[in-house]
Amino acid sequence: MSNIYVIVEHFKGQVEDITFEMMGKAKELGDVTAVLIGAKDLASQLGGASKIICVDDPSLNNFNPEAYCKSVDAVVAAGSPDMVLVGNTSMGMDIAAGLSVSQNMPLVAYATEISSGSVVSQLYGGKMNVESSVSGACVVSVLAGSFPADAGRSDGSPVVEDMAAPDLSGLSVKFRKLIEPEGGDVDITAQEVLVSAGRGIQNEDNVPMVEELAAKLGGAVSCSRPIVDNKWLGKTRQVGKSGLKVKPKLYLALGISGAPEHIEGMKDAELIIACNTDPNAPIFEYAHYGCTADLFDLIPALSGKM
Repeated sequence: MSNIYVIVEHFKGQVEDITFEMMGKAKELGDVTAVLIGAKDLASQLGGASKIICVDDPSLNNFNPEAYCKSVDAVVAAGSPDMVLVGNTSMGMDIAAGLSVSQNMPLVAYATEISSGSVVSQLYGGKMNVESSVSGACVVSVLAGSFPADAGRSDGSPVVEDMAAPDLSGLSVKFRKLIEPEGGDVDITAQEVLVSAGRGIQNEDNVPMVEELAAKLGGAVSCSRPIVDNKWLGKTRQVGKSGLKVKPKLYLALGISGAPEHIEGMKDAELIIACNTDPNAPIFEYAHYGCTADLFDLIPALSGKM
């Protein structure tokens, strides 16, 4: 049986869903050890693991990439796991590459499928899937939404093992404070209906038609990163890894290709409906319903029926 380490990702006192996704998949492949850096009180949420290794220290209370990398490196060096699963997230990417180098373990990134002998990765924003054969110990960074989070949530009483933190003095990176974006006119995380615009709306002049449809559906407008980068909508409307995570009852994606960074923020919506003229757009892998109609035909048709 393989010994698989899952690096627990947590933020503001909550274990992130990507952790439970990785734990569920790890349980299919072998014995699961959850590696919890800081926030030892969160161990009670990790009942799906066989064992939990906790590294706690005041300097680990907030995410510091240098301190976390040193701590994870020490745990892996002491345990010699067959596979280490890390979230392909902002935090996880800081850890995975450094661990790969320090432990001389190959890294397979953007993983969407994992078996005992191979890993499938999603490249070019989901336009290509690549299968890598793996043998020996390796690090795998997993795209959020690849596996069901519920599979990793379970009650249990895993053994909790405390491990002393490595020497964290003299760190070149210091945590100062957490800066969060100011609230906007609408909190998209609290909306039951979101109409989300992507690059496919082409220009800022087409934003009002999306707003009109959202209003008729009783919801709000959200968007993917290119819309914010172009300053067509504010940062507080952005869904995704570098934006906000949303769980509406309805998520209507218009002209959004479905890059992994965006999927991470909306994959848990109860109902996902996508419109994109590209039938191979990755968004369709996550949508419950989809169409390849021109959104400039679809939006007026929907708005006219409300």
